[in-house]
Amino acid sequence: MDKLLQTIQSHANPEKAKILQRFFKTGKGEYAEGDIFLGLVVPIQRKISKQFSNITLNDVSKLLFSPIHEYRLIALFILIEQFKRGDEAVKKSIFELYMNNTQHINNWDLIDLSAPTIVGEYLKNKHYTTLYVFAQSNNLWKKRIAMLSSFTDIKNGRFDRALEIAEILVYDAHDLIHTAVGWMLREMGKRGGLKEEEMFLNKHGATMPRTMLRYAIERFPESKRQFYLNLKNKWGNSKQYARAPDLSAREILG
Repeated sequence: MDKLLQTIQSHANPEKAKILQRFFKTGKGEYAEGDIFLGLVVPIQRKISKQFSNITLNDVSKLLFSPIHEYRLIALFILIEQFKRGDEAVKKSIFELYMNNTQHINNWDLIDLSAPTIVGEYLKNKHYTTLYVFAQSNNLWKKRIAMLSSFTDIKNGRFDRALEIAEILVYDAHDLIHTAVGWMLREMGKRGGLKEEEMFLNKHGATMPRTMLRYAIERFPESKRQFYLNLKNKWGNSKQYARAPDLSAREILG
């Protein structure tokens, strides 16, 4: 464990840390208030996680409970490595560790890089009501975990869970939920669920948050994009929602 911590600290970059703390909204009153960064880019964190992927779950938990962002992300990367090669008992232990400690999985990148691969993979052939409880909670991060966990189903051509969670979250107030729902709707359309996506948009497109709609229709032909945008302009509320980062924004970490 000491060697792992030394390795992480050896890659610290204070100037990069300042950029990341602004980018991830760590200031007073912002969604990640108080989060601490060392300034490691994602490729280095992935490399470290592979190097130390055999540490115990107890040691992984110590990393996950850290106030330092990179410690938590490396912990999640290690969990992903162990999950991929583990048997069903190992997968269950990792899934339970994840679901019981979501208070430490508390920024959008931590969720986007881990929820589909751990939660989504574990649940892909299971029914699990806690995701719906998460979606209906008052906790921003639990709601995003619920939505992003459906990505695995979407990749496998199953859309019911994603649609049910999107239905719960469609009028959520936070822009990080707008982007998550819109992103998953877009992925659904890309992966064989265009009919299901359009049915959802026909029901909610005029009234859903504008950012959510724009994410969802991003890959539509221009004529169809304009149809939904005009629908929104004609019938929707006039509030403009700020665009928040999604998984593609990881480029800033590289």
